[in-house]
Amino acid sequence: MTFNSNFKIASVLLAGALASASAFAQTSGHGSEQMKKSMESGMQGMHKMPMSGDTDKDFAMMMKMHHQQALEMAKVEVEHGKSPELKAMASKMIKDQSKEIEQLDNWLQKNK
Repeated sequence: MTFNSNFKIASVLLAGALASASAFAQTSGHGSEQMKKSMESGMQGMHKMPMSGDTDKDFAMMMKMHHQQALEMAKVEVEHGKSPELKAMASKMIKDQSKEIEQLDNWLQKNK
């Protein structure tokens, strides 16, 4: 190989490495890692949740957990996000999903 072809190969490899590093930096920020860990924890919890055999009760329990995970993600967005539009959506989700969790809790309490 000539110097020119070695240089071109090295340039392409370097460009690819820089692009990968940039993509990793954009996704591995503190908030992103918090959201990922929260999602993984919630998924594990739902997989481990025993089913009662009562579709209504199982729906309420699983939906409550699903909403709690959404709350955690939304709180991270409000704390670490940069987009005013997404932060506003996340704030609304916190309000709405908190209300739905309360409704699910009330139903579960009445239907033990």
